[in-house]
Amino acid sequence: MGRAMADRLLSGGHDLMVYNRTADKSSALIARGAQAAATVAQAAAYAGVVLTMLADDAALTAVSQGRDGLIGALPTGGIHVVMGTHGVQVVRSLAAAHAQAGQVLLAAPVLGRPEAVTAGKLGVIVAGDAAAIARCRPLFESLGRRVFAAGSDPGSAAAIKLANNLLLACAIEAMGEAFSLVRKCGVDGNLFHDVITDGLFASPAYNGYARIIADQSWDHAGFTVELALKDVSLALAAGAGAAVPMPSVNVCRDRLLGALSHGDGQLDWAAMALEQARASGLS
Repeated sequence: MGRAMADRLLSGGHDLMVYNRTADKSSALIARGAQAAATVAQAAAYAGVVLTMLADDAALTAVSQGRDGLIGALPTGGIHVVMGTHGVQVVRSLAAAHAQAGQVLLAAPVLGRPEAVTAGKLGVIVAGDAAAIARCRPLFESLGRRVFAAGSDPGSAAAIKLANNLLLACAIEAMGEAFSLVRKCGVDGNLFHDVITDGLFASPAYNGYARIIADQSWDHAGFTVELALKDVSLALAAGAGAAVPMPSVNVCRDRLLGALSHGDGQLDWAAMALEQARASGLS
């Protein structure tokens, strides 16, 4: 996801310095004109605006607050744009740490799979300091079709992203149950796909994930079971912190845990439907 976003920024004419913990993952971007940073600190000092796209809270905390991290290297007034999916409290805590150092954290998680980045169809949910958002708006507009303003609290953007993902998880779970039902009744999955995506469920989420389920094309992962389990767990933690019961999300977590226990952690998270099919006695 981060590579696709960096590629999109280069295409938009932005000067870019890139850093990846696995250096060879940046080679294609460097060939296109990006500069290579040897350390996080070097990247942070480059232009005063740093975008991070990281897999989990532990990586975000390490990159931000670890030795030679962003907080120690960003100049006063520098901006850290957190674009991954992270916990509400972690984002708020890091925002406070940046503020103490005279810097700004914006939360700007994105909506869409890697192919949406390439097509310029990402949604960007941004929250934080208004002046910093205005400064970074050209970057957001290079990445996507729409920027959603979520207020001054970076935690709000994190909460919206988690809520969006839990809705999608519940939709995939429901599709998995529905596909298992019709298959057990002798109905072809492709026919059911056509039925549901031609009527009330004619939407990108249902069109895309129902196609994966009908084709059983779990191997082409745009978003893995492991990452989905992380996001669902963050949503449940946010719910616990806000005293919001989420029974449907608990079902999704258990389905993802089942997939993980079957060795399917690197499959697309639509493999929740594969786990449902197993529970239904289907191959």
